[in-house]
Amino acid sequence: MTQLSTTHKDGRLSADVIEEIIGAVSSIDYGSVEIVIHDRKVVQIECRKKIRINPGESNRKTAKL
Repeated sequence: MTQLSTTHKDGRLSADVIEEIIGAVSSIDYGSVEIVIHDRKVVQIECRKKIRINPGESNRKTAKL
């Protein structure tokens, strides 16, 4: 697990945390990204990928692993 410095002295998110959030969002086609915050600091980023299956459609998009 990678640990990042979450905030600058003025309380803004660090560039590392922003990059992680953007990477999490851009890495999934369907699903969700949850950002866990404790004491005004980002402590965890969770990604849930979903695979959509359309009945009768032979060319379904597969999840990237």
